[in-house]
Amino acid sequence: MAERKGLDAFEGCALPAALETMGERWSFMILRACFSGIVYFEDFQCALGIARNILSNRLGKLVTRGILTREPVANDKRRVAYGLTEKGKALMPVMIALRQWGERWEPVQPARRILADSRDRQPVREVRLQAADGRLLDYQDLCWIEAPAAADDEPDCTAAPLRAMGAAR
Repeated sequence: MAERKGLDAFEGCALPAALETMGERWSFMILRACFSGIVYFEDFQCALGIARNILSNRLGKLVTRGILTREPVANDKRRVAYGLTEKGKALMPVMIALRQWGERWEPVQPARRILADSRDRQPVREVRLQAADGRLLDYQDLCWIEAPAAADDEPDCTAAPLRAMGAAR
């Protein structure tokens, strides 16, 4: 029974669904290009060096999943423009966090372009977890708790710190 209890802890987790939608390199590269202002198929292909069939497939999936829109260009009905939906724009912090993680932990050349605040042109801060009161949180500050709708009468250890649940630090 304890084994099943452990599996139940992951029920309702949105991570698998998010990875199904975005968990592929080209999808992230297309999204990065969108955040940089690219909207046309040919421009994606040129900027990314991606094969036409793969680009077409990934753009189609991103449109189907509601991350991008696909609209005909008013003055040229043969062309379409892709744009970010609100759902797509909401991926910006994820993209920034992944880039910052890569800059810290992967052996890459320093970026030629960095993301900055358009008002003061200062680089954005590192994406960090914050408590409800605004305090910055580290790994050791985190724990899992039951969501209010998921609470039951059975006592468990879900409020234990992450490290106590077998997660490596």
